[in-house]
Amino acid sequence: MVGNDDIICAISTPAGVGAIAVVRLSGRGCAALVDRVYTSPSDRRLQDAAANTVHFGYIKEGEELVDEVLVAVFHAPHSYTGEESVEISCHGSVYIQQRLLKLLIDTGARLANPGEFTQRAFLNGKMDLSQAEGVADLIASSSAASHRMALMQMKGGFQAELAHLRVELLRIVSLLELELDFSEEDVEFADRAELTRIAGDIERLLVRLCRSFSLGNALKNGVPVAIVGNTNVGKSTLLNALLKEDRAIVSDIEGTTRDVIEDTINLEGVTFRFIDTAGIRQTEDEIENMGIGRTFEKIRQARIVLLLTDFKRGVEGFEAYYLQVKQHVAPDARLIIVLNKIDEISDLLTYQETIRFHTSGETIVPISARTGENLESLVYELTRAYRLDALSSSDVIVSNVRHYEALKNALQAIRRAMEGLKNGVSGEFVSQDVRECMHYLGEITGEISTDEVLGFVFRHFCIGK
Repeated sequence: MVGNDDIICAISTPAGVGAIAVVRLSGRGCAALVDRVYTSPSDRRLQDAAANTVHFGYIKEGEELVDEVLVAVFHAPHSYTGEESVEISCHGSVYIQQRLLKLLIDTGARLANPGEFTQRAFLNGKMDLSQAEGVADLIASSSAASHRMALMQMKGGFQAELAHLRVELLRIVSLLELELDFSEEDVEFADRAELTRIAGDIERLLVRLCRSFSLGNALKNGVPVAIVGNTNVGKSTLLNALLKEDRAIVSDIEGTTRDVIEDTINLEGVTFRFIDTAGIRQTEDEIENMGIGRTFEKIRQARIVLLLTDFKRGVEGFEAYYLQVKQHVAPDARLIIVLNKIDEISDLLTYQETIRFHTSGETIVPISARTGENLESLVYELTRAYRLDALSSSDVIVSNVRHYEALKNALQAIRRAMEGLKNGVSGEFVSQDVRECMHYLGEITGEISTDEVLGFVFRHFCIGK
């Protein structure tokens, strides 16, 4: 951990040339430090300025004018970091940015480490660790879904869930430990049935949070969609149609796609990561077989699997082919049957019902990847499970791997406590399991933290945030 008494500075806007750039400082005395290079037309000093005010002036190095600037002044504790802070808006020339930064460092500030402004906000109690990670996710968000999840986390939605859990866990611990204090008097304060009920409520909430990670991770990093099927059923044509560009090579020659091809697209505010895979068939080609092996690997990793077939294949052998794919689909993933080339078939309804007979009730979507016919129905099915209005509820969706690991450990601890309560284990041992559960939840919010954990979190931030 870096000392919290230094005045730190950094460029907080993206690298490169722009209309303006913002240089941020934080730390006690930072306004007085800027006063040494800042001149106001009215000779007012920034260190005497009222909180949350903006001032026009000049940055000078000696008598040489560096730039005309606007300076915002924030007093502790009412700033992002909870410390005295100054933000200098200068012209966006890279030369001006670097010269201003050098001037501030020469005057007594030091360059901030990655994430150090947010780290100070955490250390000064302006946010907990999960909210700080929400800030990083908000900066990195590339879709409406990831933006909304990060915003909910930054605003403290996850913190509120964990605070509720902590209160309930404290109830269990306090009753058990109070009972231990009066063990010699044979007084029972803790109703085991009531404690089991409370622990059960905690377990259900932890299970829900853990299960939400699969959805949250997909929304954060892009929902993986595997496009699979026999050779020449139109997988690459479908990928090109969804992306609206010729991303994959389309050919009548079987086995053209020998490796996986990936690309992303934003559909209704959600990022989908489409994966075009090698066609599944029996072949002696060693390289093609390697591609087919990767196809099954991608099926296992996908959240949605689009299984393509077409009427030219008929229904003979479809069931075996369908079952071969389905056994690789993850239990929480969705399989959609896509009937391609409907522009070349006259009796679609009969063909569709025949295919349905060989499936287990999966959604069947008829399309023409070549003409784009009914493609909007496929897009609807893709987005149905990931609609943004489903994220507007108060339910918290976990998208951070560190949080997920801590929640899994907390879940194991509360289950041990429930088992102890059920089997009449001494309250001392049950209390230890409950405290362990609290420990893992505390790791998420930063109530229990180590330099190693904090270093891991904040080193992934950009400098200036």
